[in-house]
Amino acid sequence: MQKVAFIGYRGMVGSVLTSRMKEENDFAGLELFFASTSQAGEKSPDIGMDVPPVADAHDLRFLSGMDIILTCQGSDYTNKVYPQLRESGWKGYWLDAASALRMKDDSIIVLDPVNRNVIDQAISKGVKDFIGGNCTVSLMLMAIGTLFQNNHVEWMTSMTYQAASGAGAKNMQELVSQMCMIGKKAEAMLCDPANSILELDRNVLSTMNSNEFETRYFGAPLAGSLLPWIDAAMENGQTKEEWKGFSETNKILQNKTPVPIDGICARIGAMRCHSQAMTIKLTKDIPIDDITQMISSANEWVRVVPNTKEDSLKALTPAAVTGSLTIPVGRMRKLNIGEQYLTVFTVGDQLLWGAAEPVRRMLKILTGKL
Repeated sequence: MQKVAFIGYRGMVGSVLTSRMKEENDFAGLELFFASTSQAGEKSPDIGMDVPPVADAHDLRFLSGMDIILTCQGSDYTNKVYPQLRESGWKGYWLDAASALRMKDDSIIVLDPVNRNVIDQAISKGVKDFIGGNCTVSLMLMAIGTLFQNNHVEWMTSMTYQAASGAGAKNMQELVSQMCMIGKKAEAMLCDPANSILELDRNVLSTMNSNEFETRYFGAPLAGSLLPWIDAAMENGQTKEEWKGFSETNKILQNKTPVPIDGICARIGAMRCHSQAMTIKLTKDIPIDDITQMISSANEWVRVVPNTKEDSLKALTPAAVTGSLTIPVGRMRKLNIGEQYLTVFTVGDQLLWGAAEPVRRMLKILTGKL
């Protein structure tokens, strides 16, 4: 029985992962330990089986006794503990939802419905570090990865509309706080139909720009607005979030000739689920019916949504997808600029396929359950 330590189980991604593992009975057959940077000695979470008290996630002696370490603790923890553990001689498997090790030469970014062959080859070669990918990249590849795998993509732009949860739990709380303040300040005007819509608009704008409007975590109003910048600046004018589209996609697929990918990442006022509008230059003219068949048969979670208003509003929104593993793909059509230009819109729950699910499934692969 393999010894597995689960670190960072209390955070947002860790909580979703724990819930999924409990639902799927993934804990069965494991000698499981929970570890924490702040809760050592406390009772482990209820997962339907006996588990020892929470261990200290900084205890190298404890960690070195594990066959597999699965962490959702974040990059700061990884950067501190991982090198010490490897330098001590530990040879176990490190599974990580954070970004710290993604682009290391000896790590694999995991998304098994798309790159299971890459994962299997890496395991056979003795690779020990398997890392979850960027949320929008993983969701994009779950949606249209088959086009890349069949060498049908010459280049692509992805304009992302990313939810508050991508920035963290405190950001989600701040978004709701902003929504509440806007609503409270405008409540009297909404109750009086005689009020001018322009007065209502001025009221909302005044609230958003007031000193009392909470922007501690986002740095600017998100409710009633959007933020056209995510992550740190790169020297070439991209943000790091935009850079990941190119770098991580090509690493996941192990492309010998990288496919050019670029775009703009924006934060919107959704709680969960990242959406993406993609423009794809195909390597050749492929009929829409063939593309539809290719995408719909790529994996069991993708769903092609007919390009109608009714279907799009019903199935292609964050509200429709939150909490689901389904990856809807819609608004699919050829662009007026040419038959080799395809546009696609997709949405997915970034706390599931964008974060928890790939590392959950990687654990199942390493324990022989998948």
